[in-house]
Amino acid sequence: MGNPNIGKSVVFSRLTGAEVITSNYPGTTVDFSQGRASLQGEQCEIFDAPGTYSLQPTNRAEEVAAEVLRWADLVINVIDATNLERNLFLTLELLEMDKPMILVLNMWDEAERSGIEIDRRSLEERLGLPVVATTALTGEGIRELVDRLAEARLPPHVRPLSEEEKWVEIGRISRAVQKVTHRHPGLADRLSEATIRPLTGTPIALMVILGTFWMVRLVGEGLIAHLFQPMFELYRPLAMAISDELGPGMLHDLLIGKIINGDIDYVQSMGLLTTGIYVPLGMVLPYIVGFYLALSLLEDSGYLPRLATLSDNLFHRLGMHGTAIIPLFLGLGCNVPGALSARVLETRKQRFISLTLLGLAVPCTAKSAMIFGVLGSYGQMYVLLVFSVLALVYLVAGLVLNRVVKGESPEIFLEIPPYRRPNVSMILKKTWMRIRWFLAEAIPFLFLGVLLVNVLYTVGFMTWVARIFSPFMQWYLAIPGEAVAALLVGFFRKDLAVGMLLPLGLSAGQMVVATTLLSLYFPCVATFALLVKELGLKDTLKSSAIMLATALLVGGAMRWALIG
Repeated sequence: MGNPNIGKSVVFSRLTGAEVITSNYPGTTVDFSQGRASLQGEQCEIFDAPGTYSLQPTNRAEEVAAEVLRWADLVINVIDATNLERNLFLTLELLEMDKPMILVLNMWDEAERSGIEIDRRSLEERLGLPVVATTALTGEGIRELVDRLAEARLPPHVRPLSEEEKWVEIGRISRAVQKVTHRHPGLADRLSEATIRPLTGTPIALMVILGTFWMVRLVGEGLIAHLFQPMFELYRPLAMAISDELGPGMLHDLLIGKIINGDIDYVQSMGLLTTGIYVPLGMVLPYIVGFYLALSLLEDSGYLPRLATLSDNLFHRLGMHGTAIIPLFLGLGCNVPGALSARVLETRKQRFISLTLLGLAVPCTAKSAMIFGVLGSYGQMYVLLVFSVLALVYLVAGLVLNRVVKGESPEIFLEIPPYRRPNVSMILKKTWMRIRWFLAEAIPFLFLGVLLVNVLYTVGFMTWVARIFSPFMQWYLAIPGEAVAALLVGFFRKDLAVGMLLPLGLSAGQMVVATTLLSLYFPCVATFALLVKELGLKDTLKSSAIMLATALLVGGAMRWALIG
């Protein structure tokens, strides 16, 4: 247990190795990690509780941390050696819980560089606990921690203290065991300050976001081109053999889908064994890998809290707080990892608004590329118009949802840690842990989403819907009825749907209206499946209704403005 952003999870990873499970606490979207380790010849189960400043919870993550503490036979309390006073408040609370405990002074190297000296022996005597110094990123001190776990003990004669008495006691302890030598601010200190000041922090944030976006796209497209696409080409003969064996019929349409020009098109065939496998593994997973690598880099470097702090004022007006920028800019790479990252928001209201705005107005990389490709020939001003409308819709819809959606939107309280050099092995391990979770938890929902769409196509429901809504499209949006097919395919893959508009010979105004409508009206099936998992079916239907209503309002307004 420990405060957020103090390297607690790195200590946990050092103790548990690779066999780690990350789970949601029942009834929440708050993650905690669980692993096993052989310590001093005994098999132990180790839990990494969510970071918390106090055992008197102020948000759902802190509530989960307090619940996880109840399971503990022994507490490893990790504290930031560079900020002893703040961290000791949780330590004094833990002392009152009547559980054996050992104290870990992490970031020992940063404390030394900052001119902070801590007398560990004196701290042990005052707290009545064994104290170990570690630098978890490099593994220094972890062996001593393991060796001294047997010394973890109940502190003697603990008297419950009021909050005021705790701070008085923290002052006494700090003055007795800690000596701080003044040093002049270095380059890292000046950079840290520059990244949270609006004037300098905003351009830095834009560069970081663009760099992250580029990294997610580079990794995702690289994996698709050099790994997943060749794998699915090797799989193609087997899929064709299954198709020949099944022959025409409903079972063929369900498992293989349509054969296009004598071959399988993994995107358009819409069979469970073709599109159903290709979408989650060949299209989504590569970007997930890039997203988790980028997220781990931002986490371990210490930049995420700064980005959240910088953007907090804006997002608070939209019913969220600064960490909502993470789902936003990761959704620009792929909406699926953007939806997954919405778990950083504590309340149902915040997650509902974030996920609704994500599905409504945040175009993924593939869709953005198609918008450029389709509208670029008409002129770049039309491309700019579509993206400007999406940005405006994100802001206006956020302001409205903040007023109408019930629930709490608490202030952000973030500790801003010093910048750190990320450890490659820890980043790879963290990325692999998250990918394993995605394969186990998210892939089944994506597969079920593909199954649902495939069944609707097979029974003719999609064709029926296209025939019903064709007159409305022509009257309200001045778009040919054939565009309905593109809208239906857009539920499955929006960049493909945008491409289907090209043969219709639309004018520039019609193309802008159709492209904007495609971007707004509904998330792709992969994102929709995750919305069901994250929000539940009832809230997902509410979110979808908001998206559809907004798309029709904006589409109608643009029709009258551009076409007349």
